[in-house]
Amino acid sequence: MIRVEVVYALPDVQYLQAVTLPIGATVADALQAVAEREGFRELDLFAMPVGVYGEACEPERRLLDGDRVELYRPLILDPKEARRLRAENKLD
Repeated sequence: MIRVEVVYALPDVQYLQAVTLPIGATVADALQAVAEREGFRELDLFAMPVGVYGEACEPERRLLDGDRVELYRPLILDPKEARRLRAENKLD
């Protein structure tokens, strides 16, 4: 068995669930394991981008003991646009 964490963060709260899965389990298996838990049940887990330790991956990726599966939410503002807006505000 392996133990992994599944994480989803919002600006004001973070949901983290540790799950134990069989050796050879995938990211999809981890998502299925948390699908009905608080903070995850209202999400469309299989439509969201995912990654392991900040590296985007496919749901078929096999997990290792101690991996951290991260669910990514859409950006509110493109980083380039945010920099441009900050630069404009500094000039005013």
